[in-house]
Formats: sequence, structure tokens, C-alpha cells
Amino acid sequence: MNMQQAILCPGQGAQHVGMGRDFYESHKAARDVYAAADDILGFSLSDICFQGPENRLQQTDVAQVGIFVTSAAIYETLKLLGKLPAGVDATAGLSLGEYTALYIAGAITLADGIRVVRARGELMQAAAVAQPSTMLALVGADEAQAAEICRQASTEGVIVPANFNAPGQIVLSGGVEACGQAAKIAQTLGVRSVQLSVAGAFHSPFMQPAADQMRRILAEVPLVMPRIAVISNVTARPHESVEKIRDLLVEQIVAPVRWSQSMDYLRQHGAAGFLELGPGRVLTGLMKKMDRRAAVVNVSTTDGLAA
Repeated sequence: MNMQQAILCPGQGAQHVGMGRDFYESHKAARDVYAAADDILGFSLSDICFQGPENRLQQTDVAQVGIFVTSAAIYETLKLLGKLPAGVDATAGLSLGEYTALYIAGAITLADGIRVVRARGELMQAAAVAQPSTMLALVGADEAQAAEICRQASTEGVIVPANFNAPGQIVLSGGVEACGQAAKIAQTLGVRSVQLSVAGAFHSPFMQPAADQMRRILAEVPLVMPRIAVISNVTARPHESVEKIRDLLVEQIVAPVRWSQSMDYLRQHGAAGFLELGPGRVLTGLMKKMDRRAAVVNVSTTDGLAA
């Protein structure tokens, strides 16, 4: 499979008060997406995205659907304006962003995407509240070091690698005590660690209750094969069937996000240009960390439309 251009879709953590507001105010295509979301959800998601309060937007049940809707609004605006790059034949999204990627690729409708992502956020929020847990970023560690830190820290509880974001940037998920122990072990190995401000241990066994419920929800959602390649977070390879999409979206909740490996796959298969579409610049930063010469365009505000 030879690829040319890929769209990248951000995940949780990209949310910020005011996201999407400039698109909403200047483009009907964006207004239509937010209006559909407000109608489906039964509350004004657009108000929370544009005006806050910040603490509400940061909560998983709102942040996830807020990012999905904002990314969809930006995509629909670019599509209507004819601003999408020619030759887009692949898309990938970080964790939650995989749903945006599937929407862009025509595998799920906007309405179903909004409902499913809202449910995912609620279930992950509930799982996080049920058992105290957290996440710890390792700066400068490789996969073997991360595995060894988890192995040693597991005397204090469950802890696993959760995100392979870029070379030297791996995030661990686990119980509060286990993550605290991991930070101490990392220090002895000369690895810097940063405690993340998150609701809970995403992409770990702590999320199993959410995954179990999502299996039932996704079984009822109409999906079709994507019209372009959508890279799975779990396998770092394109989805191969509708049933596998369902299975991997469930597994994704408890399995590590292989973002670095996903970007390697795209680049090894010829992807020469990348468009990050959605709030924030996280994926642009990660791509530049992997390859400083990578051709990445970021459209998170209307200022980015000129690019």
C-alpha cells in the first residue's frame, strides 16, 4: 500500500476553552456540526467548548465528545472550502481521535460518532472514578526501560505502558501507589518522569468495565469499511474489516496506544504530508519529534486555513 497524504486527529488532552469558536462564527459548515451535536446530546456542548467553564470541559465525558465535534467541524469546513489536501489516502487518530479518523473515512456517521464518543467518555469517566488511578509520563525512556519500570513498580499494584507517543516519550498507566513507585524507579535509572493531571489510568486494566460496556454499544452501531486507510491504535496497521474495527475499538480502551509505531507505518508506506485537524498542536509536535523535516500542516484555528 503506497500512501501520499494523511490526516491526523487529536485525542483527549487537546481540549481548551474557545476551541472551534472561530470556525463556528465564520463558517456555516462548522455551525451545522455543533448544532447537530447540541441537538443529539440534549445540552449545549458548543457553549462549553467556546466559553467553559474550564473544569467542565476538562472532564472526560465532555472533553472527548468536545474534541470529536470540534475536529469534525474543522474537517467539514475544510471539505466545503476545498481546502483538504489532494491525495488523502490515510487517516489516524490518537485514542479518541481514532473515532474522528473513522468519521473522516466514512466508516461512521456524524450522529453515531457523537453518540458513541459521548458514551465512551462517560464510561471511561465512571471507570476512573470507581478506582483511584493515574498516569505517568516517562521522558527519554525506551520501550524496554518502560517495561522494566512497570515490572519493578508492579509490587505496588497494576501498572502498564499506555501510550507510545514518540521515541523517548512513553506514558504509563496504573494505580496511584504503583505510579508513585514507578517515578522513584525511573529516577534511579536516570529517566525523568512527569505526573499527568488525568481522571484515571486510561489504556490499562482499570478501564475494563468501560471496555465491556463499549462492546455492547458498538455492537449496535452501523459501521462500514472506511474508504481510505484508518490506522488502528492497537495494531498500528490499517483496519481490515468492520468486525475488527469493533473489536479493536473495544480493545483500544485497555490496550496501549501505539502512536509512534502508527506514524512509522504511514511514513514507511510513503506518506509524505500530514494534516493535523482539530484542537491543539499535540500531534504536530509529536511528528516533529519523530522527524524534524516532516511536512506537517496544523489546522486548529481559522488562521491555519491559509496553509
